[in-house]
Amino acid sequence: MITNEVGKLLTASEVAEMLHLHVNTVKRLGDRGELPFFRVTSRGDRRFRYDDVLEFLRREK
Repeated sequence: MITNEVGKLLTASEVAEMLHLHVNTVKRLGDRGELPFFRVTSRGDRRFRYDDVLEFLRREK
C-alpha cells in the first residue's frame, strides 16, 4: 500500500485480496467505472484509492 496526496493507494491485487475477488474482476469493475482508479507509471499500472474501495463495499451491501 502506498500513501500520497490522494490517500492510501492499492494495487489491483491488493484490492482483489481485500474484496475476495479475482484480480481480473477488479480490473473489470474499474473499466466499467464502478471502482475508480488511477493509471500510474509508463506501463499504465492501476492504483485504487483505499477510500474508494471502502465506498464500493458500502454501496454493494
